[in-house]
Amino acid sequence: MSNDFLSLANTGVQKLRPYQAGKPTDELERELGITNIVKLASNENPLGLSESVKLALQKELMELTRYPDANGFYLKQALATKYAVDVNQVTLGNGSNDLLELIARAFVTSSDEVMFAEHAFVVYPLVTQAIGATAVVVKAKDYGHDLAAMAAAITDNTKLIFIANPNNPTGTFLEQAELKDFLSSVPATVLVVLDEAYFEYAASERRGNAIAWIAEFPNLIVSRTFSKAYGLAGLRVGYSISHPDIADILNRVRQPFNCNSLALKAAETILQDEQYLADSVALNNAGMKDLSAFFDANNLAYIPSMGNFITVNVSSSADKKMADKKTGDQVYQALLQEGVIVRPITGYGLPNHLRISIGTEAENQRFKQALTHVLNLQ
Repeated sequence: MSNDFLSLANTGVQKLRPYQAGKPTDELERELGITNIVKLASNENPLGLSESVKLALQKELMELTRYPDANGFYLKQALATKYAVDVNQVTLGNGSNDLLELIARAFVTSSDEVMFAEHAFVVYPLVTQAIGATAVVVKAKDYGHDLAAMAAAITDNTKLIFIANPNNPTGTFLEQAELKDFLSSVPATVLVVLDEAYFEYAASERRGNAIAWIAEFPNLIVSRTFSKAYGLAGLRVGYSISHPDIADILNRVRQPFNCNSLALKAAETILQDEQYLADSVALNNAGMKDLSAFFDANNLAYIPSMGNFITVNVSSSADKKMADKKTGDQVYQALLQEGVIVRPITGYGLPNHLRISIGTEAENQRFKQALTHVLNLQ
């Protein structure tokens, strides 16, 4: 006799579908009978681990019988110094995803509304549904956030607004002036999370410093991660900076050991490694230029991106007959057979698009060759 455990779950959880992560590359190689797969699906840093982090981790290994520092004292001090904020404004997370969920669970109830844009990061609807809150999805404008429409959609039930800048998976970017105008229009009782996971990749002259706005807009929370430009995706460490009262609430619900010892040490170390960050951004800029030129040359429409990925419409080439065109999922499967993993984004409402992480020069070349073959571009 089987038990219906699903009926015991919270209503929102009953309807959730788990996040669909890709399989390990070695398992795909075994299944497909191929070798040397190139993974350009998860927006990871292709530069490899910083040498400074390698040395720091080797030393930290000897302390793994001890619990991590529950408060992340040294990392929080380093972040507070870097961004000229009080240490009591910093909250640490097991990646920035952890913080997005912490914020929602700490402040949102089932009677509240959570707002985000069409084509926005998948975690926003996931945490909203898990809590049982009402999702308000505002139609995208040019694949990005329509801030005027979002401001108009605020109601008395709106509790939380998620904004990703740059946005994942489209790579669109909001200028600082329009963001600040939007914040000015949001009631003080509505929290705004500015998710800046890809902040470091955005053009330096355009990205500004939203953290400095918290004094003017105490309902603003800025979240960032060490998974992308800093190359620590496998260690899962992120942070948010907010008004001290908000940080205090988040730290009440945060698990005390949500960042492990290696993650804390690696993040503290890489934060000081300015050369690694500069090299990561330079590699990304070169790869972005290369792939953009390739798409242009083959009449494939793409969304200009400020992240470390680029989203392309694989059904858009003017050189292709309608009968020859494939959906994003079909091209994704065909690329797998070529040994290249990318990200299909049908679940984001973009069935003809693929998101391509920027890789090394050699990885980008493999992708271009594979796509050329799959789409018969030449």
